Amino acid sequence: MSDRPIRTGSRFLYEPFDSAHARIETHEQVTAERWAALERRLRGIETALDRLERRFWMLVYGVATAMISQIIYGILTKPPS
Repeated sequence: MSDRPIRTGSRFLYEPFDSAHARIETHEQVTAERWAALERRLRGIETALDRLERRFWMLVYGVATAMISQIIYGILTKPPS
């Protein structure tokens, strides 16, 4: 027969528990969640920077338009010599 004695009860009482594997798996899950949160925050920052860049260029175009319109107005209102 078998050398092992007959055991009753839960198999978890007798089977070895690999705590290192469980820790590694938990660490991988936590790392994956943190990475997802970091990517989500970076997407938000990138969106905000895109909007800021668009506003900046609207400001630049507005100032350039105002300067050009002032130059044209000065040329058109200059009395003939």
